Amino acid sequence: MELSRSVSGQSNDWNARNVVREYLQARILEGLVRAGAMASLAFLGGTALRFLYGLGRYSEDLDFSLEGDRAGYDPPRWAEKITRQLQRESYEIEHRTRVSTVVHRVDFRFPSLLFELGLSPHAGEALRIRMEVDTNPPMGASTTTSRIRKHVSVRVSHHDRPSLFAGKLLAVLNRPWPKGRDYYDLLWYLEQDPRSEPNLPMLNAGMAQQDAGAAALTANDWRQKIADRVLQVPWDRVTDDVSRLVESMNDIPRRKDLLDLLQAAPESH
Repeated sequence: MELSRSVSGQSNDWNARNVVREYLQARILEGLVRAGAMASLAFLGGTALRFLYGLGRYSEDLDFSLEGDRAGYDPPRWAEKITRQLQRESYEIEHRTRVSTVVHRVDFRFPSLLFELGLSPHAGEALRIRMEVDTNPPMGASTTTSRIRKHVSVRVSHHDRPSLFAGKLLAVLNRPWPKGRDYYDLLWYLEQDPRSEPNLPMLNAGMAQQDAGAAALTANDWRQKIADRVLQVPWDRVTDDVSRLVESMNDIPRRKDLLDLLQAAPESH
């Protein structure tokens, strides 16, 4: 079993669990592609950054926005197809779908896998992967198509890099509680290219969704807005959240590094 081989080479149980989750994320993505879901969806968020661009941290959920064909949009049908395929491969898997809110959710649950792989002493501890679809995403995103080659080989529709960046900035600015992974990803963007610019129309559309009176951000001031937010965040929460998603504690983001990159950015305009 591919998972057993992957787990055996990991340095600790957290990394092993992350590897298992990532493999199953890839298989769910593969199932979505086979079910025709990419005609409706655009892949986004930290998992998209990892699968498409090599982000250094692991991720937990699969995030999408409804950008394309609405007539064919059918998460319950897709989830059922994915579940049946993995059951045919002898996985114990369950799913639950919720489509009563703006953000639709499918929770995939693998009840016995962690115990079978020796990653939990509890036979009833389930591994969960949540798929979320924003059915009312901010206007202005640009999409493209790329091939994923991590565990599977499939082509997926996704937000382009400036739009993915705008989505990450919206998470930093609008999320009511700080998630360390958002700040890790922000630092990753700026270390990749300090001149990185977000999709500003999308960023401002997302800000307006949250607060209709929000002042529009520009290329000259969005970095200061983000820096102000970085200064407000309790950094111990950032560290706690991201520590279980990185392979080494040396990868934990430092507030100073992030602020230095944000403050150096005006030279790139």
